[in-house]
Amino acid sequence: MSNSVLVVGSVAFDDVETPFGKRIDAIGGSAVYFSVAASHFSNVRLVGVAGNDFPKETIELLKKHRVDLGGLEIADGKTFRWGGKYYSDVNKRDTLYTDLNVFASFDPKIPEAYLQTPFVFLGNIQPALQSDILNKIQKPKFVALDTMNLWIHTTRDDLMKVIPRVDLLFINDTELAELTGENNPYSGLRKLHALSLTYIVLKK
Repeated sequence: MSNSVLVVGSVAFDDVETPFGKRIDAIGGSAVYFSVAASHFSNVRLVGVAGNDFPKETIELLKKHRVDLGGLEIADGKTFRWGGKYYSDVNKRDTLYTDLNVFASFDPKIPEAYLQTPFVFLGNIQPALQSDILNKIQKPKFVALDTMNLWIHTTRDDLMKVIPRVDLLFINDTELAELTGENNPYSGLRKLHALSLTYIVLKK
């Protein structure tokens, strides 16, 4: 389909604490949120992995939004879980824990029918996996990538290799400073644009 978009990302449970309340077992993951939002504008093809504890109700919700789940693997084990604490300034957060669970051995299997998808969103997953996916997709028209502080701190070299291969990068101001070493956002953005990026969305 000419307007189809492929998303490869996390399917997760989030335990989130804010100054306004706390939520345990919230459905999370970049692939889930992106798929539901994008389904209002495009045909979505999802690639990800969930454990056998992932709610059937959420899978039915994705189907209701006409998300193609041919690339969703249900593995034996627990679903990826992330815990975080947000502050009054919601741009600032602490990662309390990251339990990769079945996501630790996630090897994205891209169905053959997905290989020519023109638009690709690489969700917030390990940069090495993002690179591997780009090696498989056949001449996408446009590729967007999201990342986070975890990958900046633990797999920076892999992240810096994949960024020049995409058209658009999503990043927040804290991550921008951590990635570029520049406290001034404009200086940080200039550094990233020098990597051949066409677009950068600075999240606030």
